[in-house]
Amino acid sequence: MSKSSDQQAEEKILDAKNEVIGAISETMDLYGVTPSAGTLYATLYLSDPMNLNEMRDELNMSKPSMSTSVRKLHDNGMVKRIFQQGTRNHTYAAEKDFFKSFMSFYCKMWIREAEMNLEAIEEAKQHLNEVIENENVSEKLRDNAKEQFELIDHSTVYYKWLKRLANSVKTEEIFSFLPKEVTNKDD
Repeated sequence: MSKSSDQQAEEKILDAKNEVIGAISETMDLYGVTPSAGTLYATLYLSDPMNLNEMRDELNMSKPSMSTSVRKLHDNGMVKRIFQQGTRNHTYAAEKDFFKSFMSFYCKMWIREAEMNLEAIEEAKQHLNEVIENENVSEKLRDNAKEQFELIDHSTVYYKWLKRLANSVKTEEIFSFLPKEVTNKDD
């Protein structure tokens, strides 16, 4: 017995969904999430909102694993909790705008990296200045401190640039330099 056109179409749709889910789950390590959390995100992206029980049934994951994955995805701005009247179960939907997910996650990481390193650099420069200005320290060690000072001081250029990059992404100013590509449905 041959398959009907609808059965073949359903299989093709399922194959397409599985292809995208597989690719998304494989690349989720970029966001610091596990492949199973990536699978969850991709499943939510291609589905209607779901509660934890529905997600568990769909993906055959344990409820604690599901909760951990949802929490991580929520913290990264990739999943949002939505209110559904008449139910006590928390319902979640994937952020379907990849630009928002990207901006939320990477801006947070870039700002964290820049601020942590700039703070450490300022502390390190104070220590090095104490050595440089101390005439009781050998010339060799003072020269070494000056060399280290110059190296770390030079790295501030990168961290200040990274903060500006994060700010331009957060404010969407970057899109005036690198516009979002508009897709034409006729393409």
